[in-house]
Amino acid sequence: MGNLAIIPARGGSKRIPRKNIKSFLGKPIIAYSIETALKSGVFDAVMVSTDDEEIAEIARSFGASVPFLRSGKSSDDYATTADVVEEVLLSYKEIGVEFELGCCIYPTAPLIKNDKLKESFDLLTRQSFDTVFPVVQYSYPIQRAIKVDEQNKMNLFFDEYKNSRSQDLEELYHDAGQFYTFSVAKFLEKKELWTQNTGVIVLDELEVQDIDTITDWKLAELKYGLIQNTK
Repeated sequence: MGNLAIIPARGGSKRIPRKNIKSFLGKPIIAYSIETALKSGVFDAVMVSTDDEEIAEIARSFGASVPFLRSGKSSDDYATTADVVEEVLLSYKEIGVEFELGCCIYPTAPLIKNDKLKESFDLLTRQSFDTVFPVVQYSYPIQRAIKVDEQNKMNLFFDEYKNSRSQDLEELYHDAGQFYTFSVAKFLEKKELWTQNTGVIVLDELEVQDIDTITDWKLAELKYGLIQNTK
């Protein structure tokens, strides 16, 4: 029994081709997730779940293990993160290896930090959460969200906040999209990463960047450089 890091990295990527191994400031982006997991010192094993031989080779070159390739079922466009995590845990169980705690780390999370991984494990065990994951505050109050119809007419999602000052509105957060730390037993029981007993740690906006477009990619590189220059 120990702690397992799972980095899911399938070969297919529609918006940014070969996204998981695309060069990010000189090395494959997946390398940052692998190296951070290894340097954190909290994992007994760091593995990459992939269906792609090239990704597997790169993952091994940066120190991760790839004990088995992902099945076709968990590699299609409909497979969820929970599906991938479950397959990994059950595959390990089949060869007689079980873990107490796990962490699913996304392969395109170069801004992830060692101390945040450690903080998530501490919170998970200290408060007996099922899962802990990082969140970041919305940069603008979502209570003032606007939708636009086909005639370019504006409508408010929440009309009751039309005259509210932004500083008077409740602070709200969203998933940072970096990792999920979880109790393996609880996950296998509930088959989900977001439960009614989920804790969060809060990240600064500089530490978070969703990467779905080339513009996102460039912003992530800028943020990474800023973080490195402030150390």
